[in-house]
Amino acid sequence: MIDGAVRLLATRGLEGTSFSDLLELTGAPRGSLYHHFPDGKEQLIAAAVDLAGERAAGQLDLWAGSAPERVTELFLGMWRELLTRSDMKAGCAVVAVTVSADSLDLLSHTAAVFRSWRGKLAGLLESGGLAAGAAAGFAATLVAASEGAVVLSRAERSMEPFELVATSLLAQARGLAPGR
Repeated sequence: MIDGAVRLLATRGLEGTSFSDLLELTGAPRGSLYHHFPDGKEQLIAAAVDLAGERAAGQLDLWAGSAPERVTELFLGMWRELLTRSDMKAGCAVVAVTVSADSLDLLSHTAAVFRSWRGKLAGLLESGGLAAGAAAGFAATLVAASEGAVVLSRAERSMEPFELVATSLLAQARGLAPGR
């Protein structure tokens, strides 16, 4: 059910993710939703945000020891794959909740996910040779720019905006590399 919520958030946003939609997508019995999420939709959405965050963080963990340019390529590759695999119908579930949530609890969940991604990326970049400040700054830029590129590509139904941003981020990563 949580995985289904992640998929719905990525394609339909927060407003387009209802219990009825989730039941239709997953085939789960209605009673299961109320059993596992007695506090309602917000509890389910928080769990979905956490799962989406953990999945991406798990990918980041696989890149330990990579050079900054390679980390950048791999991070961009995650988003490129999502866009191409979904024919630009899916974006980031965490962004979907961030831009629509009125709940401070849900915003706290999304903030924790973004902080986690930035922290993991900064750690990877630093272990790849970047100074701590440069690593933290580029990690924030990488998350913000790639998320924005995903939004632009979905809106325009074209990979062009994503690839333009990706090219710029890769050039920036090369320029930050040790020894340059």
